[in-house]
Amino acid sequence: MVDPNRSELAFRDKILNLLSDDEVASVCTAETAVSLATGEEFLDLEQIALGVQKARGAAPFMGRVLPRKAVHHRTWQKIQKEIAAFNHPAAPAPKNLAV
Repeated sequence: MVDPNRSELAFRDKILNLLSDDEVASVCTAETAVSLATGEEFLDLEQIALGVQKARGAAPFMGRVLPRKAVHHRTWQKIQKEIAAFNHPAAPAPKNLAV
């Protein structure tokens, strides 16, 4: 049985490992902000399965937010691909039913 909390933690680590040192520093600086501007894209690292979200009024706790503006465009594209794969895992290969 797969523990969904464990797989989400592993996925969060995978996402954070995509960041360069400069991006990590930028994210750390962003954590000190009070909130995100309305419409700003972000990833809630505590609720990754929700995917990329847009800030609407009350944003989540900034200590768990990965704002799009804190990472390079290419890194954000990689993150989006990883999220898509996480939310829609590939179907298992069909088993050979030949007898």
